[in-house]
Amino acid sequence: MRKVESVCVYCGSSNHAKEIFKKAAQDVGSLIARNKMRLVYGGGYVGLMGIVANAALHEGGYVQGFMTNFLDQYEGGHRSISELHIVGTMHERKQRMFENSDAFVILPGGFGTLDEAFEMMTWKQVGLHTKAIIFLNIENYWGPLFDQFVDHMIESGFVRNTDKALFSIINSVDELMHELEKQSVSKENVASKWF
Repeated sequence: MRKVESVCVYCGSSNHAKEIFKKAAQDVGSLIARNKMRLVYGGGYVGLMGIVANAALHEGGYVQGFMTNFLDQYEGGHRSISELHIVGTMHERKQRMFENSDAFVILPGGFGTLDEAFEMMTWKQVGLHTKAIIFLNIENYWGPLFDQFVDHMIESGFVRNTDKALFSIINSVDELMHELEKQSVSKENVASKWF
């Protein structure tokens, strides 16, 4: 298995995030750049998105962003990153981010972050990719989702217990490189979801 060369970071664009989440975004951006990996993200300059990009740039990293025309007019793209691609639709944006990434790291965020993360989990579940999906559970941000609702879906028969292997959850940035280095390919029979 080849070394991870590019990491897609999904995270919130709100400027109202707690300081502990902002610090995590900064640490993730710095870590990715210091380890000579390319940062792929949503192309914005506000919220955690801007923080993670700026941190990577500060460390001399390469930052690749993808943003839609609509969002570029609404919240603005980050004009100082290495590559900013303005695309037509959210679907194209997510597809391009996927194609340019070897792994996915999910920082705290809102509905958009959940949309991106769960799409990658769904694609992995049905066998479209085997890339690592890592939730950074700072201050137990993702705990209620996975400790309650995902278990509820499993108990209700819509998700398999083995599907928990589609992703990993870490509690600190210090664990991130270890997770990226140990990504594994699931041997799960995809059809067992339905039969």
